[in-house]
Amino acid sequence: MKRKITLKQIARELEVSISTVSKALKDSNEISKDTKQKIQAFAKLYNYRPNNIALSLKNRRTKNIGVIIPDIVHHFFTTVFRGIEKYANARGYNVIVCVSDESYDKEVVNMELLANGSIDGFIMSISAGTQQKNDFHHLREVMDQGFPLVLFDRVIDGVECDKVVMNDEEIAYEATCKFLEEGKKKVALVTTESYFNVSEKRAEGYRRALIEQGAHYDPKLTLVVPFRGGEESCIEAFFVEEEFDAVLCVNEVFAVQVMGIAQEKGYRVPEDISVIGFTNGLLSRYSSPTLTTIAQHGERMGEVAAEMLIEKLENEIGFEEEETYRTEIIEATLIERNSTGKKK
Repeated sequence: MKRKITLKQIARELEVSISTVSKALKDSNEISKDTKQKIQAFAKLYNYRPNNIALSLKNRRTKNIGVIIPDIVHHFFTTVFRGIEKYANARGYNVIVCVSDESYDKEVVNMELLANGSIDGFIMSISAGTQQKNDFHHLREVMDQGFPLVLFDRVIDGVECDKVVMNDEEIAYEATCKFLEEGKKKVALVTTESYFNVSEKRAEGYRRALIEQGAHYDPKLTLVVPFRGGEESCIEAFFVEEEFDAVLCVNEVFAVQVMGIAQEKGYRVPEDISVIGFTNGLLSRYSSPTLTTIAQHGERMGEVAAEMLIEKLENEIGFEEEETYRTEIIEATLIERNSTGKKK
């Protein structure tokens, strides 16, 4: 069987523009006879077919956007949703939100439900279950059906689509350097399992900062908290087994728990142990002491994701032609509060 080919590939092979290929296949008089014949013969040889499903969807818009998030109570995801809804509503789109509850099966069901004529495109963050299972066929299937997809925060390298991410590695590097500037000698990391791609990038920033700044990197000072609970007992045990004077946590829940356990054991924060967490939520602002955090700017991330999707939906090009994708990076911000000290 001959392989299928896209307009972009035809244009590249024949060294003409995509527009020329499109016009030639529509038998436009703007294209010379020889060029049309060459393009049409090449397209036939390689079994070119326009994406009729996508064209049909294009002409049957609902003005609804489907959003799938892993967790409705997580401050970060609620702020992203707020940004999506704000931008989409201003452009005349409605937003339908589903929660995967970190489940692969629920994520698949949600996508099937929304793809059944309810929405025009998807914005989503991948569930923990999907990352653990490493099975993304449901994402590719909806894209094959003509639904544009924008992934945010938790994204997949193996799925070609538009993406919005944060500079996780760079901001974790900056946070770790802050500890070293305070004079801290033994910096620990409290993180999640490595299949969470954002946690792995934050861990890499932490490791790189210690090594590049000439500090001691000890793998035993990385606590990996199992998914789905048990974090408090793990952190308790970590305090018994290891000695450290600073902790970078990949979310604010871990950070507040670390501070609470440290204070129960008689440590002063930040004098004895400094703490930084990701996500600038209510826990960070009202903990005691207040938590130095990394603001992820979720609302801005949501606005950018919605902008990317709506641009794709309203673009007159792209349903016949091979799609082009881009990744937007949101720059995080370190917000200093009372859980960290001054530079030495």
